[in-house]
Amino acid sequence: MDLFTRARNTLFGATQPRNPHSIENLKYLYGVLHRNPTVSDVNRDLLIETLRSISEILIWGDQHDSSVFDYFLENGTLIYFLNYMRQKNGRYICVQILQTLNILFENIRNETSLYYLLSNNHVDSIILHKFDFSDEEITAYYISFLKTLSLKLNKHSIHFFYNERNSDFPLYVEAIKFFNHPETMVRIAVRTLTLNVYKVPDPAMHRFILDCTATEYFSNLVWFVRNHVLDFDHLVRNNREINNRGQLTSSLEEYLDHIHYIQDIFLLNVHSLNNVLKEQLMNRLLIPVYVFSLIKRDKFSRVKDSRVMLDQLTTLFLLAEIFLVIDYRPVVEELADLIISADIETVEAIQLRYGQQVSYSLPPTALEVCFANNESNGESDEDTNDSNVSLKVVDINDEDERRRYEVDTTSIPTSLYVSNWTDDEKSRRSKDPMRLNNTQLADRPYFGTLIHALQCDENDQSCFYALSVLLTMTTNPSVDSVIIESVCLTTKSSDKSFYNTVLVDKLCHILQLATTPDSSIRIATLSLAILLLKKLVYDEDNHTSYLSEEHSSQIDHALKQATEALRRYFSQQGLSVDMFEDEYRQMQLNPVRTEYLLKDSCMLLPTTTTPLSGVEFMKRLPSGDIERTRRSIRVFFLIRALFLELNSTSETELPLTKPENLFQENDRLDLNNRDLIACTIHMQDKKDRRFLVIDQMQFILIEPDIKKVGWGFVKFSDLMQDVDVLNDKEDSHSLHITIHKPVTNIYVKTSPPILNAKFTFDNHIHCMTAKQNLIEGRQRARQIKLSKIALILGLETTPINTTNQSGFNVSALPNHPGRAALVSGPKRPSISKNVPIMNRPLASNISSTSSPTFSNVDHIRSYSLSRVHSDQSSYAGSGSSTPSSSRRTSLSDKHDKSRRGSTQLIRATKTLCEWQEHPVNPLEQPFLLENTSIQILSPNSDRTHSPFLCNPSLINENVDAESDEQTNDESIVNENK
Repeated sequence: MDLFTRARNTLFGATQPRNPHSIENLKYLYGVLHRNPTVSDVNRDLLIETLRSISEILIWGDQHDSSVFDYFLENGTLIYFLNYMRQKNGRYICVQILQTLNILFENIRNETSLYYLLSNNHVDSIILHKFDFSDEEITAYYISFLKTLSLKLNKHSIHFFYNERNSDFPLYVEAIKFFNHPETMVRIAVRTLTLNVYKVPDPAMHRFILDCTATEYFSNLVWFVRNHVLDFDHLVRNNREINNRGQLTSSLEEYLDHIHYIQDIFLLNVHSLNNVLKEQLMNRLLIPVYVFSLIKRDKFSRVKDSRVMLDQLTTLFLLAEIFLVIDYRPVVEELADLIISADIETVEAIQLRYGQQVSYSLPPTALEVCFANNESNGESDEDTNDSNVSLKVVDINDEDERRRYEVDTTSIPTSLYVSNWTDDEKSRRSKDPMRLNNTQLADRPYFGTLIHALQCDENDQSCFYALSVLLTMTTNPSVDSVIIESVCLTTKSSDKSFYNTVLVDKLCHILQLATTPDSSIRIATLSLAILLLKKLVYDEDNHTSYLSEEHSSQIDHALKQATEALRRYFSQQGLSVDMFEDEYRQMQLNPVRTEYLLKDSCMLLPTTTTPLSGVEFMKRLPSGDIERTRRSIRVFFLIRALFLELNSTSETELPLTKPENLFQENDRLDLNNRDLIACTIHMQDKKDRRFLVIDQMQFILIEPDIKKVGWGFVKFSDLMQDVDVLNDKEDSHSLHITIHKPVTNIYVKTSPPILNAKFTFDNHIHCMTAKQNLIEGRQRARQIKLSKIALILGLETTPINTTNQSGFNVSALPNHPGRAALVSGPKRPSISKNVPIMNRPLASNISSTSSPTFSNVDHIRSYSLSRVHSDQSSYAGSGSSTPSSSRRTSLSDKHDKSRRGSTQLIRATKTLCEWQEHPVNPLEQPFLLENTSIQILSPNSDRTHSPFLCNPSLINENVDAESDEQTNDESIVNENK
């Protein structure tokens, strides 16, 4: 700002008040506008800042001082805005004016203030101003300003924008001129504005739109969608590279925006507008482009049709989206009836009509030209009549019209549209549905195309979209059940005994193809086939299946094939528990949704196998043995669930872990005679004292109940199979335990662990005991689940019994202090019952699993010895045992290590309660083995003594036996009190 301008606004004018939010400051700013009526390079910055300040004061005054708006309107400040825009140099501040008005109308909350601003038609004059729309910034602010105004529309404010006397509605008319703007945000703003206008309940305004703009706007809109569809089809035909699908994805999303916008208009229930939109949509897009592209037009037409024909894959996708999104009954009902019921004669008649009717094959008149011609009512009426021709397929019953198109009149087909059906005809069709065969399918070209597309010879692309069309069409709530039941599509019928056998044959064939090696059927396609099959033959309300024996046997055969395929991977050890459970979890948490699959552009491109493409596993074919195993598991689950549901059988074997059988947090447990290991848990900045319990399937942390001795509360529990344990390199008393969380989201590869903490035990023996038992428990839990998987697959397995009467795992802590176990040695001869007790071996019969080191050792008997000292008499009476008071004797054969791999399963340790009341002399035990040693250990000893030997001849070798035991991985560091 130069010195002269500054002086003119200060020395010779008023001084700006210090308070920016006051009426005095508004008066000062008004004086600045009054003293600068002309925009120039000199005062341009001053005027822009003044306009910005005025908007701030008006927003403040709307909430605090009503006199601000009174002054603003009394002085006609908006007139200055108009004068600035009309000047030659006004383009410099047009952006600021539009931004100021946008902010002003967006933040006004008082209706009175809003009505003051809208009075005198100054806003309409601003809307009609000829802005320079070549400037993208001006266009963006202009459309944003119009959208903001539309948000203020209601039955009271509509009269400020629509002039009924002059039939003028500049807000709407000027906005729809941008319906096909290249910028997506501009098009979205225009659609939002039109929806805000249509939903205002004003009959006069609706009549103006219907008479002056509806046909022109909707015809241009549908033609714009048609051109976009042709471009989309071109991308599908030419873009065959899965990694370059970005442009195809954007085009697909834009098409979905078009369809959802049309559906939003239908949902407003403005019947006069819906009728016009329906006629334009059916006659310019759905019938001449979508439906006619299902078959070859020259086959049923005597007139050569030079119009563009879509690819069949693209057509099926477009139709599926129409039935999925739009539920306006006149549209979807006509479209469904045409596809299902049209015979060859009807198809030929429609082809001829559209071949000669040029009005729908040429682009409509541009909106600007239409609005200019509206000044002449005669020309407007003529144009409306020419462009508002509607197709009524029932007109083919008119003999004159049929003779004009030279169609044979020997047999007159029934009316196509349900709206034209009589009640008697509806009743007859519902009571006497047509059971189609292959010959009759040939008489229905459109419906036959859908059935034939289910043939999966090379790939399943057409099959996937044909299934999508059948699913969306038969489940659309606006499609009358009489239409779909006319061809035995029983998705909406309670009586499904007359289901379409031809279609079910195709679906059963898809199921069988999916179970073959190197199948081209993707999991997504298989899921849709199963979903459609259930809707056709299974009544979910009554849990009744109407499937015939022939089709039941086909599904049974498919299940056997899927089971046999999975058995091969199980026998080859390619199937893991984690993989099995993850696939089942994903299937339960993420069921297949048709709308989710249809909006993915990768389904339109050739099927890929590589995971590097970023395509989800269920939408592509497997790559490698691991993914083939995953696919076999998922196929098995899907077909098994279908088989059980159709046979009204409840699932009892899956999931492998039942949540109701697991301990939950805050459960109260009886801890008497339980194996507990005290530990301190370090998590972040806190430490908790807990007791570790290793159950058959769970990792449990217990907090004792201070109110009742021998009881405790579960503070944490999770599956034992997910536990990972590592030693602490710096502390021999500590372990790092991690429990991984299963992935529950298909978009997330890994999940943070449920537990990741440091566990510190009382001594290093307890630490090593806990580590060994955690490793054993993890393998035991996985072995149990593998046995369950084998049982599901019908394979023979050895049952695993690892629970005692109380439900806790007896063998979970086989080397706990106070237990004695024979960990090596050959099988002993059986001893008859008349042998004295001093010579009878003490065998355990409870467990078949032990340390992972001896997982291949079979039928080694386990023994327990107990010595009672004077300080243990109190525990003998109570029957409880703690690590600090118990003693463990371990029998090991150090000269027979080579025979461990060839023996049978290890038997777990059993505490002999009946021996605790009497001292036991190891020398009085039955003959065990030559060169067998016994070590009596105590967890509280601070030094290690020489072991007590059963065989006197080995006394001199006690030092070597001790060193061998320390280097042996299966033994625990032994201490003697």
